Amino acid sequence: MSNPLRKKRTNPVIWTLMALMILGLGGFGARNFGGSVRSIGTVGDRDIDVQDYARALNQEISAFSSQVGQPVSFAQAQSMGIDANVRARVMATAALDNEADTIGISVGDDEVRRRIVGIQAFKGLDGKFDRDSYTLALQREGLGETEFESKLRDEAARNLLQAAVLGATVAPQGQARTLADWIFETRDFTLARLIPADLTTPVPAPSEADLTAYYDAHPKDFTRPEIRKITYVWLTPEMLSDQVKLDEAALRKSYEENIDKYVTPERRMVERLVYPTEAEATAAKARLDAGEADFAALAAERGLTLEDIDLGEVSKADLGAAGDAVFALTDPGVVGPFPSEFGPALFSMNGILDAREITFDQARDDLSAEAIMDGARRMIADRADGIEDLLAGAATLEEVADETDMRLGTIDMEPGTDAGIAAYPAFRKAAEAATKDAFPTIAALDDGGIFALRLDDIVAPALRPLDEVRQAVIDGWTQSETLDRLSAMAAEIIAQVDNGAPLSSTGLVTTRFTGFARGGHIEGAPESVAKEVFNLDAGSAGAVEAPDSVFVVSLDAITPADPASADYVATVGNIKQQLAQAIAQDMFAYYTQAIETEAGITLDQGAINAVHAQMN
Repeated sequence: MSNPLRKKRTNPVIWTLMALMILGLGGFGARNFGGSVRSIGTVGDRDIDVQDYARALNQEISAFSSQVGQPVSFAQAQSMGIDANVRARVMATAALDNEADTIGISVGDDEVRRRIVGIQAFKGLDGKFDRDSYTLALQREGLGETEFESKLRDEAARNLLQAAVLGATVAPQGQARTLADWIFETRDFTLARLIPADLTTPVPAPSEADLTAYYDAHPKDFTRPEIRKITYVWLTPEMLSDQVKLDEAALRKSYEENIDKYVTPERRMVERLVYPTEAEATAAKARLDAGEADFAALAAERGLTLEDIDLGEVSKADLGAAGDAVFALTDPGVVGPFPSEFGPALFSMNGILDAREITFDQARDDLSAEAIMDGARRMIADRADGIEDLLAGAATLEEVADETDMRLGTIDMEPGTDAGIAAYPAFRKAAEAATKDAFPTIAALDDGGIFALRLDDIVAPALRPLDEVRQAVIDGWTQSETLDRLSAMAAEIIAQVDNGAPLSSTGLVTTRFTGFARGGHIEGAPESVAKEVFNLDAGSAGAVEAPDSVFVVSLDAITPADPASADYVATVGNIKQQLAQAIAQDMFAYYTQAIETEAGITLDQGAINAVHAQMN
């Protein structure tokens, strides 16, 4: 149940409505594109406003940047198709507006007013609609009141249209129950594990012919990967540590500048519960002192949890007027009310953290080590240009090592090589990308060091000689032969079960499971064993190979789901809801596509390019 309009969001109209409702909150910063560019196209008789497209595009890029935790450029967003998704949404919105106009759906001024006064961004400190907040929010977005109210009117009409299209959406009852039956059906089964010790005859040592055949049949297992032979020079802060001279005054200055790391005052773990008035705070404290409510209950009455009001570890100064009272407590307790920046509040002290002081002499070793590394990194940075000049002047890595403090080395790089300099990701990446005709250049290591490398040769993957990998071939053949024999043994046992013999009568150690649910876990067995349980018919048996054993499972009984159980009833309800939502989303998306096609879409690529140009 998918279509192009739902690649980033499941419902284009809901997204548009949400964008309008939070208009003015995010400060999208859409730019003015001038009087000559009004729209990026039309759907039927409706223009697709250029500012609406710019705002939507800005918001989507900002949201995606927050999601990934770093700024996303427009070029990156465009490469991921974000601009195309946004255009699809604004086109869908215009198509719905056009359809509402065509069939005469609209709302009156009272409904528009109700929506405006209900938007949180337009309310003052008293929680009521504030004309100045309303005007300021619209100015921030470059909107006039008439334009914004027109957009709200369109939004209300789209709501009505959407409700009419989706009003009769119902999930198929039979499908929901079928899925619930499948989920809650359980199995009773018996499990046995065949291991090498269960074989009546031990696996013999392989013959030379056996080894040759196995070796020839599994060339990938014995092929050496590509080897990149690399010569490099490198210089790390540790290599220059003995050349750094410590400055006692600088160490003391560093200690003073970072004194908060070494000297921390006495602190308390505190929660703060703010009330609108001092009288309400006093009454709450009286109830708490009388044992009528605890601090968590008081917070819950105000719609908060203890996590919501937790101040963490605070000093006396952090608590302002409440500081003396809170710090006078020697055991957990509640004091107040005291004034705070948000109003009168009760303060709950939950823990005492003693003051801590690390003297300069105690911190000296750590400060010295850090100063030495900082000094060595600066020395490397100062020398990097000179080393780069040597390389640019056609000096070889060997010559650079002779003339500088850089150390020369060689390494054979294979997939997984991570010893020595290969422990640095930057080196591994450079080694993988190196070509034979490239000149060595200086690159940085993540600890402040530098390196340069030269690719000397690439040794192509090659099949190792049998004599070189003989033990690995012996191990592989033995494991394969063991599993083959265990599988043959399992087949004989399955035949006995199919003929009516219980698995427990075969002499194997067995474990019986009852009421085993779908998706359950069997300790010590691969997931494929549990899956096999649900593939079998009652009374039948099956086998599953593991790396060193074979599991035999005999399905004893299938227990149908209980339609009367609370979990079953709740699951049916959840499935019906999810199915209904999926059907509704698909139905509305198909409807939107249909009215777009009927109305006709025209896009102005020049206007779109103008918006994109301002995004770069």
